[in-house]
Amino acid sequence: MSRSRPPARVSRDHASESSSSSSPERAADDDTDFFTVQANDSQSSIGVSTFRDMTVSPPMERDVCLSPICMLPAELLIAIFAKLGSTSDLRNCMLVSKTWAMNSVDLLWHRPLCNSWKHLLNVVHSVRKTDGYFAYHELVKRLNLSSLAEQVSDGTVHPLSGCKRVERLTLTNCTKLSDSGVTDLLDGNRSLLALDISGLELITDHTLNTVAANCKRLQGLNITGCRQVTDQSLIAVSENCRHIKRLKFNECSQLTNDSIVALARNCPQILEIDLHKCSLITDISVTSLIANGSHLRELRLAHCELITDEAFLALPNDRTFDSLRILDLTACDQLTDNAVQKAINSAPRLRNLVLAKCRRITDRAVLAITKLGKNLHYVHLGHCAAITDKAVIQLVKTCNRIRYIDLACCHRLTDASIQQLATLPKLRRIGLVKCQAITDRSIMALATAKQGHGSSVSGGSMGTSSLERVHLSYCVHLTLQGIHVLLNHCPSLTHLSLTGVQAFLRDDLTAFCRDAPPEFTEHQRDVFCVFSGPGVNRLRNYLNQEALRFFNADTFIYEEGEGDIAGDEQEVAGLLGAAALGEGGAEADGEDVDEDFLEGSENGAERA
Repeated sequence: MSRSRPPARVSRDHASESSSSSSPERAADDDTDFFTVQANDSQSSIGVSTFRDMTVSPPMERDVCLSPICMLPAELLIAIFAKLGSTSDLRNCMLVSKTWAMNSVDLLWHRPLCNSWKHLLNVVHSVRKTDGYFAYHELVKRLNLSSLAEQVSDGTVHPLSGCKRVERLTLTNCTKLSDSGVTDLLDGNRSLLALDISGLELITDHTLNTVAANCKRLQGLNITGCRQVTDQSLIAVSENCRHIKRLKFNECSQLTNDSIVALARNCPQILEIDLHKCSLITDISVTSLIANGSHLRELRLAHCELITDEAFLALPNDRTFDSLRILDLTACDQLTDNAVQKAINSAPRLRNLVLAKCRRITDRAVLAITKLGKNLHYVHLGHCAAITDKAVIQLVKTCNRIRYIDLACCHRLTDASIQQLATLPKLRRIGLVKCQAITDRSIMALATAKQGHGSSVSGGSMGTSSLERVHLSYCVHLTLQGIHVLLNHCPSLTHLSLTGVQAFLRDDLTAFCRDAPPEFTEHQRDVFCVFSGPGVNRLRNYLNQEALRFFNADTFIYEEGEGDIAGDEQEVAGLLGAAALGEGGAEADGEDVDEDFLEGSENGAERA
């Protein structure tokens, strides 16, 4: 006679205290959290071992005839439950049996929903229970209160102080919080991996000293806007939290070289650091971060105006820093071509390079950038007014994988540069604000050139472009005809800025624009013209419907045989009237705002 199968056993091994010892990666499902560890960070807390103290009655289980699904190993149950998309489904699973509850509750509670006051009260009520079926306060691994930023105060978070196994704490813009509330959450927490207290202006060194004393395993720290924090507490953090990998110190105006150098020397695993508007930082911090950061991938130094060429010239000549991929030097206006040349030689695998508003940069620096070759994907040279066509043409020829380029206010550039840029096969976004020498010849090139390195703008059939965002504000020589061609040959276009372009300052066209920012003056509002999201498709459809009125052979700017762009007059007239390409594109859900490009192309230039 066959023996009956024993009931499924419940694992009682201790859960790992850490979700991963590797570098935390950013995830798409991260809400507003600044740091995450892996794509499904709930893996850091799932498992039945959390409930080793819970009483289960094996005799009672044996009295019931178990279905096959009840015999599945805990690992499989957890994997199945992890696929459920809603919290209500997980809650229903908890009500099936004790085994199911034990293997689903952790998934439900690793990141409790706190996006409304009602939900937060429910969480507080559960974690404060002393007679609950589960120890809920031990299950919370991620706590994000940023959705209630205006309501959260020290009194709000005090009941959550018992959650000592939180690995990710996000308190972004909870401006009513002070040291008292934040330290309640941090004191005694040995599991914390990431802390985001950006925008908390009441925070002082006391909070960071509490971090240093308790959170030895910290990997990510965001204190953007915490202007009362000084070197003293960050030096303590550097000495006690040596696993730090990601740091954001934007606008921490009291920080000096002392704390940054201490972090560079004591925390060799730093991957990213952002020192935006840390106005007291000088060359020694930059040199120390790069020289000691063998793993450093991102270095952002925007508006650190005291940095000079020496920050890079002091780097050792016999070493290269191949991990460095992103270097942001926006508005470091003391830098010259010498600094760029040394930075390229020291970091030959840079992918993103931002030199916006480095006004001393010339063609010599751009020619140095060409050494990056196929590694370069993103380059921002806005306001580098000394750059000419010669350097840009050479840049395109050698760095043919550029996806994003911004040349705002480079007023020496002509159609020759843009025609060459049009040959970039992967080009998605281009910023040409206030490049006032360009004409419709450039726009036709962007719209109709075969997307391939070295291909000629002339000859061959006109195809579609992969451009997604185009910034052309204050390019005063552009006309309706050229933009119409661009719209019909860029089906992926989601953003088109034409502020200050007279041909588009008409009521029937501006009806498709988005609203001007509220801080704009009356004059700025009068010339504002930005099409975004659905507005691009509506403009395209409108122009196609009105094509016969707007375009005819007599008004088209190019005559037969003129330059590389002009072709047979009949072919061009047919091209302008075509609507098929434009009508097939899917509309965006809403306004698509790209802050990187708006900063260089729109926010500064459109206020001028």
